[in-house]
Amino acid sequence: MSSSPNLYVYHHGEIILLQDAFLHISDLAVQRGYGIFDFFKIQNNVPLFLDDYLARFYESARLMDLSVPFAPAELKKVLYQLMEKNQIPESGIKMVLTGGYSEDGFTPAAPNLIITQQPVSLPPAEVVEQGIKIITYSFVRELAQAKTINYTTGIRLMKEVKAQNATDVLYHHNNVITEFPRCNFFIITQDNQVRTPGEDVLKGITRKNVLELAAKKYPTEAGAITLTDLAQAKEAFLTSTTKRIIPIVQVNDQLISNGKPGSVTLDLLQDLAALENQQAMLNVL
Repeated sequence: MSSSPNLYVYHHGEIILLQDAFLHISDLAVQRGYGIFDFFKIQNNVPLFLDDYLARFYESARLMDLSVPFAPAELKKVLYQLMEKNQIPESGIKMVLTGGYSEDGFTPAAPNLIITQQPVSLPPAEVVEQGIKIITYSFVRELAQAKTINYTTGIRLMKEVKAQNATDVLYHHNNVITEFPRCNFFIITQDNQVRTPGEDVLKGITRKNVLELAAKKYPTEAGAITLTDLAQAKEAFLTSTTKRIIPIVQVNDQLISNGKPGSVTLDLLQDLAALENQQAMLNVL
């Protein structure tokens, strides 16, 4: 997702040019990495599943004891104003709520709300066609239900991910799988059951949509998934707002099944794309 100084952002109560938006160094986002965010996709000038993303944003704020300066309806107006100003039909909007300008570098103050919009695109077709390799790492996020700005572990592991010619790192704790730094995780069992971790994970909106779509065709379950379950899985994939569904074909040194994207994964991707396209035809600005 590239940045352009000619784009507009919402900052300190007004919509201004990106190049003019700054935070003071006393903000707890800078001092302590304290804050939350959320991100949603815009397709054909339509924000997809906006109410779901806003509900999660407000829940993250509640869990982190931060107050959003707008009620949901008012925040929606600001978002649409920013979209109208930028005019980027295929894009993503990121809402960041920080701990505010702290007097002592520790105590939260009035939160700062920053909203940015940038062009966004889906992964190349060859990524879906070939699938990806991932590695695993023992870690569980603190306050996993909140979408915080703390990505220290995931960022620190990027070098190791690249060193192993992988794409991402999957967290687990006591042999139980949780999530990726920025994505949710699914497996397909040998009898075509669609399963995703149920605890210590961020409840992704794409995850929610995939579970609902899968339930129309396959048995589904949100619950404990172990590394052993993964080793025995027929298929595996990750989900996120910008990636939709990406097949996983290798975990560490072990191939998943035949090392190729599976039919259930690709079927769910087709259903998800259709759902998003349907959403994008509604309420066009």
